[in-house]
Amino acid sequence: MSNDRDKSDAAYGIGISIGLALGVALGSAMSNVGVGIALGVGLGVAFDAQRARRGNGKRDKS
Repeated sequence: MSNDRDKSDAAYGIGISIGLALGVALGSAMSNVGVGIALGVGLGVAFDAQRARRGNGKRDKS
């Protein structure tokens, strides 16, 4: 049971980490890393929230 929780907790941070990486790259290209980080984290949180909502709507096949 705890393995399922560990996997879901780890999956929750994937969007944030990808968003942060993209935000740093975007901020570096714009010469404003702070704005890039803020945008990246915001988009990552939105992505994770959307994934969580979509995952809760699925029915278990067992």
